Amino acid sequence: MTLKDQFDVKGYDSTLGYVGRAFKPAAQDCVLVALLKQMGAVIIAKSNLPQSIMWCETENPLWGLTTHPRNPDFTPGGSTGGEGTLLSLQGSVVGWGTDIGGSVRIPSHMLGLYGLKPSSTRLPYYGVSVSTEGQEHVPSVIGPMARNVESLTSTTKAVIDAAPWLLDPKCCPLPWRTDMFVDIQSRPLVVGLMLDDGVVRPHPPVSRVVKEVAAKLQNAGHEVVPWNPGTLHQECIDIMDQFYTVDGGEDIRRDVEAGGEPYIPHVEGIINRGKPISVYAYWQLNRQKVAAQKRFLDLWHSTVSPTTGKPIDLLLTPVMPHSAVPHRKCRWVGYTKVFNFVDYSAVVLPAGEVSKSLDRDSTAEMSPYHPRNILDEWNWNNFNLETMDGMPIGVQVVARRMEEEKVLGAAKVIDNLLRAASTP
Repeated sequence: MTLKDQFDVKGYDSTLGYVGRAFKPAAQDCVLVALLKQMGAVIIAKSNLPQSIMWCETENPLWGLTTHPRNPDFTPGGSTGGEGTLLSLQGSVVGWGTDIGGSVRIPSHMLGLYGLKPSSTRLPYYGVSVSTEGQEHVPSVIGPMARNVESLTSTTKAVIDAAPWLLDPKCCPLPWRTDMFVDIQSRPLVVGLMLDDGVVRPHPPVSRVVKEVAAKLQNAGHEVVPWNPGTLHQECIDIMDQFYTVDGGEDIRRDVEAGGEPYIPHVEGIINRGKPISVYAYWQLNRQKVAAQKRFLDLWHSTVSPTTGKPIDLLLTPVMPHSAVPHRKCRWVGYTKVFNFVDYSAVVLPAGEVSKSLDRDSTAEMSPYHPRNILDEWNWNNFNLETMDGMPIGVQVVARRMEEEKVLGAAKVIDNLLRAASTP
């Protein structure tokens, strides 16, 4: 196994991409590493991440830039981009990353991998170094990445079966639920389908792949119903973005200044976004968060099968509005981080790729394109069918809080359908 740089391994640095954290080896293994070693795992390397972790690409002044294996001019995503690149090159069997806004799922999507973002407290975070440590309004989580869904599932189950709550005071004492994992694979599913979050429209290849997966589900006897969030996703993300900088960027600023290093542009943008807020203002922000989470939950339960009246089992969505893009071109991660905000379980699995032959007609249909907003315009201007041809595209499967078994079982159902379709 390999690890994102954040995971403390006794005797080795956890730099978080900061110069000032170099040459400061961890005093002990984090809980996850201790459990993995007890189970016989061999940890062979740690991998690159962006300065401060808080970005969807992988670059820092200490270790440099991580590039996409298929095209060095393109990003592999982030913040777990080093781990994703290592896995895609078959450098290890299973890798471990962290995710506070898509950091496991985005590289998985861009590199053709499988990745799990669990709900917070389901897997042990204790001893994992992190920027903005102490903030718990939108907690970071750890999750495995692999080249097949079976490895993802067996690894998650093994860690949960090791009772991590006996070592991590925040870890939920919830054993692995085989019945939930089996049930979701043994009956017709009701799947909510979101093709567009209403903010940034996905590129034609991304929309095509998600629609193809939805069609395969329908052809296999599952029911697909529209997920219509209205403005809710945007409202959740607006609240979440305020949380990221409630300290006025002080935590990140201290780490950067400790090493006298330059800021990567996005990190500089974060620390200059605003001043710290008062404790009272922070409480009000938490009230807004819970209210939005309740509206999201209500929408989930009111999105039902028109034939049976049963609520959806899961959501099927894009991971990003684009496949891999050139370096420093990532901006909108709303398709992933909304599920950090509500703390739902999510799996990304590979489902297709950009294709000049398949996507040329749909691209022509969108010309001329009239952008909705500045971010939407940026996304469309990034689209280049020639240079993106062959880049992997994943889909995101989402279940509710603490439903890791359910989302992994559903991912297996979808993966089996995709494999069957690709078998001659």
